[in-house]
Amino acid sequence: MDQTSFRSLIGNANSFAADPFTFRSHIGAPSGGAPAPFDRLDAARMSGPSGSHPLAAIDLRELITGPTGGLEGGIELAGPPRVGEAISGTIRIRARKQIRARSAVLRLVGVHLREETRSETRTTGGPTHNADGSTGPAPTETISWVEIHARELESLPFTEPALPASLEAGQIIELPFTIPAPRLGPPTAHAGVGAIAWALEAHWDISMGSDERVAAFVDVRQHPDLLRAGVLRLPSGALNDAVTDEDTTIAVMPLPPIPAGTPLAVTITWPGAPGGRSARVELKLDVSGDNSLDLAVATVTVPNDALKGATITLPVPADLPPTLEAPGLTVGYRIRVVVDRKLRSDVSRERPIVLC
Repeated sequence: MDQTSFRSLIGNANSFAADPFTFRSHIGAPSGGAPAPFDRLDAARMSGPSGSHPLAAIDLRELITGPTGGLEGGIELAGPPRVGEAISGTIRIRARKQIRARSAVLRLVGVHLREETRSETRTTGGPTHNADGSTGPAPTETISWVEIHARELESLPFTEPALPASLEAGQIIELPFTIPAPRLGPPTAHAGVGAIAWALEAHWDISMGSDERVAAFVDVRQHPDLLRAGVLRLPSGALNDAVTDEDTTIAVMPLPPIPAGTPLAVTITWPGAPGGRSARVELKLDVSGDNSLDLAVATVTVPNDALKGATITLPVPADLPPTLEAPGLTVGYRIRVVVDRKLRSDVSRERPIVLC
């Protein structure tokens, strides 16, 4: 994993793919996975030891399976779409054999990936023998591990462009298309312990045989206008340039929502800031839902006297997920100013902020 990625801060992103001996030692082999067309990775990559975060090490593009055996080619996209706009591109395929399908359709599929903890208990030997000659139960141990699973959020079929249900061997299809992106989202997002992924799939439904398909990863971007329109429930002041918390004003430029990867100019006005060993400004990522995460994804140390009225530049990792709210996954952000006091609890001020 790229060490500049925010997901590298999560730690313990090992999967069983790096430790096949441990993988084989489980009674029932871990069975992490996702539905087609997100089923490219095997169970070893989609699972890991207890306490690990195998999802953090996976690029969502890795999930998309290649063309099935009867097809070659793929789906080319004109560019990443935004929520509520359009997805444009071209389907370019060649049939490697004759295909006779009941139907053929282009569909947009979204899934929510999440890490789940599983466990099994097994015996570690024969019955125990007591001093009086009786036997007791065999000793046991419990093995825990983590699996990545996915549930489908949406499956949107489209009648246009019309895909031919029958193809002859060697036949070439080239079809441009423009279809709507998800009207309200959620956008594509990798939050380390949970993720939203979208794919566009051309699917041939074969009777009494294996289906044929080609698919492409779709990076659906968050639309800042939807955030400004109040589609998501945002904390008060999250879209403001300046927010006051008690006796402190924290202002940011540019005005939220902030594109990931854009450095933030943070102006802190805290006239009554207490003295301390050090002070720092953090960008905090909060993930909640099926899994949770509270992580400082950027930190800048500043002199204590700078808190009385100074502007610092806070880096924003380019791969951060957008602010979102979806079934089982919510992502939010805060800017937090902290004074570390010797032998006393820290003192902090904070404000919410929105990324897109």
